[in-house]
Amino acid sequence: MVEGVSKALWIVVATVFGVAAAVAPVACGQQAPCYFVFGDSQFDNGNNNVLNTTAKVNYLPYGIDFPEGPTGRFSNGRNIPDVIAELAGFNDYIPPFAGASRAQANIGLNYASGGGGIREETSQNLGERISLRRQINNHQSAIINAAVPRRQLRRCLYTINIGSNDYLNNYFLQPPTPARRRYNPEQFAESLIRLYNIYLKQLYLLGARNVALFGIGKIGCTPRIIASLGGGVGCAEEVNQAVVLFNNKLQALVEDFNDRFSSVKFTYVDLFSGNAEDFAALGITVGDRSCCTVNPGEELCAQNGPVCPDRTKYIFWDNVHTTETINTVIATSVYNGDITSPFSVAELVD
Repeated sequence: MVEGVSKALWIVVATVFGVAAAVAPVACGQQAPCYFVFGDSQFDNGNNNVLNTTAKVNYLPYGIDFPEGPTGRFSNGRNIPDVIAELAGFNDYIPPFAGASRAQANIGLNYASGGGGIREETSQNLGERISLRRQINNHQSAIINAAVPRRQLRRCLYTINIGSNDYLNNYFLQPPTPARRRYNPEQFAESLIRLYNIYLKQLYLLGARNVALFGIGKIGCTPRIIASLGGGVGCAEEVNQAVVLFNNKLQALVEDFNDRFSSVKFTYVDLFSGNAEDFAALGITVGDRSCCTVNPGEELCAQNGPVCPDRTKYIFWDNVHTTETINTVIATSVYNGDITSPFSVAELVD
């Protein structure tokens, strides 16, 4: 989520806006042998198209600024992994796991799924989705079927953006879910990190050594949550405070992996620190509503509905997801290390 972009990001924003159409600079030559993507709708680029789910965006106006049109990306154009792939020198965007050829696992696959979470029951209100556990199982099958060499897997890039749905479509869902009744915020964050730890160890055993773990942004400040839990007037601080607990534990988990495992470079991506208001000085003036038309009580764009004429002025594309402009800013900051610790993505692929 962009609301959490740190102060160091404003320099990057200015740089990006100084370049025509916010096009990120591309590395000279492919920097890693392969790139694997895991996560939720912020990273999904088409896996949910084949699922029976309401979290599906293979229709206009999604993709209105993407060369191929609607593909299943939850934005008007490129998402964060798309821009990271460009920066890392890949010739093409990493394709979704759904429908990919067996050989594609040698170059990279995107396993992310809109609605996906760390907990299995997360987003069951939306229909079918692919949890992080199942995404890693898909990865295991893909690399085995393609016989990807272990030495190659150890040099690949891995990015994971997961956890937002465990709050949006589980813990803070109404009416209260079993997880909300069972755990206080501290306990819930701990339960998520315990599971995350298990799944990351599995990924490590499958060869992952260069891994960027995205924290959760200020999801309490998204138009959806402002409307439902913020009284329609401001951020839901209860949500943001709960997210801080998760992020702190995730950062500690990153440090633990770097300390305990040899030859690994895990890094934490901070999407929480900072304030969205700072974008206004850079011309991104609309942060309280979506660019596309969202029907009352919904979070996704209405099919074929009207959209704002200048997407570069908006933070949010729909009531949860960010515009291509913001995705470019975040991805560039992640690659350069402005919002990562202790490594930049550029260092992960070095």
